[in-house]
Amino acid sequence: MKHTLYILWSVTLLLSSCQSNSQSTKNEKENNHKQDILPVQVKAVDGLEKAYFASGCFWCVEAVYESVIGVKESISGYSGGHTENPTYQTSNTGRTGHAEAVEIIYNPKVVSFSTLVDVYFGSQNPTQINGQGPDHGSQYRSIIFYQNEEQKKIIQEKKEALSKKLNRRIAAEIKPFQKFWKGEGYHQDYEKRNPNNPYIRNVSIPRLKKFQAKFPNLIKEKH
Repeated sequence: MKHTLYILWSVTLLLSSCQSNSQSTKNEKENNHKQDILPVQVKAVDGLEKAYFASGCFWCVEAVYESVIGVKESISGYSGGHTENPTYQTSNTGRTGHAEAVEIIYNPKVVSFSTLVDVYFGSQNPTQINGQGPDHGSQYRSIIFYQNEEQKKIIQEKKEALSKKLNRRIAAEIKPFQKFWKGEGYHQDYEKRNPNNPYIRNVSIPRLKKFQAKFPNLIKEKH
């Protein structure tokens, strides 16, 4: 998704970044909606429901969720901001308020929303603020979007339990879902279509494999 070169934790390894520029100092007033905004409930279609998460680079998150049993599709895009029709270029400025996000299309009879939240926290560094791994800026911040009060309660309880377990502040924002903007075509299934990309090899795939090792019972066969 954004391939300017960056230095991955080793001084000898130059990689294409999942970001263009870091905006880690983004003002929090653009990171949080007013609490009185009502969430938008997305209707189920053919028994499939949708859920929305932001957790750093959407290439990584898309691949994680697509490996989960019960998830039909994971789509990369943008959510959580205040502008219409965000693009990769505009969201990367940090001024649109949007974060890179994924739309998860899933079968609730196979995988629950509660489990999807477990996948979320289990596939990231939950204490990293405004980013994941080498990607920094408000466009990479962590957000879990809820569509109703039941989902909000599930998220809050899991976030509080994790905070107590780690004795640390959990970075993920909890926001009422408003709208998801599908990302550009070249971002979709990026990890699958670009396995030799340096960022994919050194960031996305290790993140995916770490998650899969932690939750083997949730992983599709031959993924």
